[in-house]
Amino acid sequence: MNPDNWPWWVVGALLVIDISIRVASIIVIPRNRRPTAAMAWLLAIFFIPFAGALLFLLIGNPHLPRARRRKQAQINEYIDDISEQLQFGTLRPNAPDWFPPLVAMNQHLGAMPIAGDNGAHLISDYQQSLDEMADAIRAAERYVHVEFYILQADASTDNFFRAMEEVAARGVQVRVLLDFWANRGKPRYKQTRDRLNAMGADWHEMLPVQPLRGRIQRPDLRNHRKLLVIDGNLAYLGSQNVTDSSYNLRKNIRRGLHWVDLMVRVDGPIVASINAVFLSDYYAETDRVPDGVDITYVGTGTGDLDCQIVPSGPGFEVENNLRLFLALLYAAKDRIMIVSPYFVPDEALLLAVTAACDRGVNVELFVSEEGDQAIVYHAQRSYYEVLLKAGVRIWMYPKPYILHTKSLTIDEQVAVIGSSNMDMRSFGLNQEISMLVRGEEFVEEVRAVEDEYRRLSRELTLEEWEQQPLRSTVLDNLARLTSALQ
Repeated sequence: MNPDNWPWWVVGALLVIDISIRVASIIVIPRNRRPTAAMAWLLAIFFIPFAGALLFLLIGNPHLPRARRRKQAQINEYIDDISEQLQFGTLRPNAPDWFPPLVAMNQHLGAMPIAGDNGAHLISDYQQSLDEMADAIRAAERYVHVEFYILQADASTDNFFRAMEEVAARGVQVRVLLDFWANRGKPRYKQTRDRLNAMGADWHEMLPVQPLRGRIQRPDLRNHRKLLVIDGNLAYLGSQNVTDSSYNLRKNIRRGLHWVDLMVRVDGPIVASINAVFLSDYYAETDRVPDGVDITYVGTGTGDLDCQIVPSGPGFEVENNLRLFLALLYAAKDRIMIVSPYFVPDEALLLAVTAACDRGVNVELFVSEEGDQAIVYHAQRSYYEVLLKAGVRIWMYPKPYILHTKSLTIDEQVAVIGSSNMDMRSFGLNQEISMLVRGEEFVEEVRAVEDEYRRLSRELTLEEWEQQPLRSTVLDNLARLTSALQ
C-alpha cells in the first residue's frame, strides 16, 4: 500500500506513536544505564523508532528476571554464612597495601573470602587440558561437578566423556551444567544429550528460554563459566570449553580456525569456593541443593598461593569483574599484561589502561589477528588507535588461531585468570568466574605463557594502523556503537 494514500487518521496515529516512543525512550532508557549504552539505544530508537523500540523490549533489560535475582541474593547470603564455618588457610605475608582493600571489595560484592595454602598450575595445551581433566575425573570417589559454557561429545572430548561414563557406572554422582543457547541446535548436541542420559548424569541447561515453562528473560544472557570440581578437593577453571578446538562449526572448519586456551588446575581451600559457584548455579536451575556434598570440606593444597574466586554476571547488583580489573590496573606500578580475545572496554576501563601508560607502566595487550565474531572483532579494532597512541603495545596472535585465553597480570605478584573477557558483554550480560591469585611463582607461569604468545605474534604499530582503509574504519566505528547496546 502506498503511504500517500493512507487515511489521515492512520498517519496521525503513527505520528503520535512515533513521538510517544521517542519521548518515552528519553525517560526510560538513561535510568541506571551507562551513558554510552543509553546513547546507543537512543540513537537506534530515534533513527528507527518502531524497530528500535521492539529491539529494546527484547534485549534492553540487562538483568536476570526478578525471581532469579532474589535467588541469587539467597545464594550470596548462604555463601556468607558458610564462609564463617570454613578454614581458609594461612595467607602469605607482606601483601601490598592496596591488596587487602581489593579483596574486601570483592567479598563485599559477592566473592568468597580469600584463601591461602593453594596450589595452582597452568595447562596451555588444548588436548592435554581435556585429557588431564579426564584423568582427574577417573580418580573421583564421591562426585564430579562439570559446568561449561559449551559441552560437546566429539572425537577430541571422547576421553572426557568416557571418564564421566566410567565413574558414573561405579556410583560416582556426575552433575553437569551447560549453557542453553550455546549448545541447543549446535553441532553434536543430540550426541551429547544422548551420552549424558545414557550415563545417568544429573544434567541441566543454564539460563534456558522456555516461555511455555515460565522461563522468560533476555534471550542473549549466557552462563559463560568453565569449571570442573572433583570430590571438593581438586578443580579446574579457565577459558576452555569442552569441545574440539574448531568448535565443530562448518564456518570455522572452512576457515581453518582453531582456539587457543588456558586452564588452571587448582587444589587446596579455594576449591570450596569454586564448588560454591557450581552449587549456586545448580540451585538456580533446579531449586534444590544436591545431596552428599559437604561445602565445608576443605582439601589440602600443594602450594601457598593466596586465591579468591570472583563470580560475576547479571544476577549481581554491579559488575564485579570490571571493578576487580579496574582496581588492579590502577594499582599496577611496573607491568600490565592483558590477554583477551574480545577487548571492548567501557570508558572506565579504557581510561584505566591509558592512565597506566601515562604513569609509565609497561602495558601490553594480546589479541587475535583474525576474529570469529565480526561485530566484536570490528568493535575491538575501533580502540586500537587510542591504545597505540597512549603507548600500549598490541600483539596480534597469527591466523588461523583464535587466542581465547583470558588473563591479566600485574607487576610480578598478582594475576587473574578465568572465563571473563574484557568487553561489555562479559561485564554485564554473561555469568563469569574469575580467580585472583597472589604469588610470584604463579605469575611466573603466566608470564611464560605470555612470552610464548609474544614469540608467536607480531606487533601492531601505529604506522601500520594508520594505513587502514576507510571502509575498515567505518565498519569499526559502526560496530563500536552496536557493542554498547546493553
